[in-house]
Amino acid sequence: MASRVPGSPHSVSRQQKGMALIMVLLSMALIVMMISGMMQQQSVRVFRAGHFLAQSQGYNVALGAEDFAQQILFQDLKTDREDNELVDSPDEVWWKHSAVLPLDDGGVVEVQIDDLSGRINLNDLVSPTGAIDQTTRERLMRLLMVLGITDVHVDALVDWVDPDEEPISAYGAEDGQYLMKDPPYRAGNQPFASVTELRLIEGMTEETYRLLRPHVAALPVSGTGINVNMASAPVIRSLHQQITDAQAEAVVKRREEERFLTTGDFTALPEFAGMGLKPQGLNVSSEFFDVVSRVTWDDRVVNLVSTVYRSRDGEFSVVRRDTGQKHRITKEPYGVTEE
Repeated sequence: MASRVPGSPHSVSRQQKGMALIMVLLSMALIVMMISGMMQQQSVRVFRAGHFLAQSQGYNVALGAEDFAQQILFQDLKTDREDNELVDSPDEVWWKHSAVLPLDDGGVVEVQIDDLSGRINLNDLVSPTGAIDQTTRERLMRLLMVLGITDVHVDALVDWVDPDEEPISAYGAEDGQYLMKDPPYRAGNQPFASVTELRLIEGMTEETYRLLRPHVAALPVSGTGINVNMASAPVIRSLHQQITDAQAEAVVKRREEERFLTTGDFTALPEFAGMGLKPQGLNVSSEFFDVVSRVTWDDRVVNLVSTVYRSRDGEFSVVRRDTGQKHRITKEPYGVTEE
């Protein structure tokens, strides 16, 4: 049999077929890799779209929970009017419990209403004209002392709110201190938009922030007054330098038996005898609330905290909404079912 000589037409043809097969296999491999990549990208897009849709649905349900809470607060105001007692106190149902509402798909909605008017308003520190409110400054100073907070001074809070760039004292803090931080930032020089801004204050630690937060608020207006029916024992102690812890606790216990109908009823308590405690900046009703909603379904959770304002006429306005706060539902649950 005759052998094929390299370079002959038969040998060249076989080499060409081999190269063609290799090219086909390479092309197929590239196509498979491209299709695999496209399928992976498509899967990611589908997942993102599904997640976005689910989050949007959860957020809309949370907005419905916000409306539900407003109806509860409206009914509370209506009842107070009928009783001729515009008073908000811890004995009311909306304050005692969180509501639990079932969803059709097996999920659940939790709603909690937190009072904000029983706290010291950080934005009362400085008036709209730029003047420092000494009453609020002294109350905050005493509150820090009562809570054992020594690493933050009230003047740093004043400097965060006031419009100028000069520290009011050696304990204050303006741009000079904050620009040296990493990363650097400037003082607010405007009212607090949120209590979370406290984390930026000179000397503030996370432990101090969590200790202070339940007793202060960042309301969008000033001069609404502290609801003494809702004030915590530390806030009550902040009202006068002579009020002791035992006296504040006694006032809280007395309030559980009978709420204060007027600020005069509060200042006339025997615990405050001889102190000359004045009703300035005090109140017995509330206008601002945090509506805390948590929607849980299909292993997903959506949180929403809405700060709402309730006028004396029963009109509601949403001041702000925050989806970043977790673990705010703390009260005993109360089941709500459709009738």
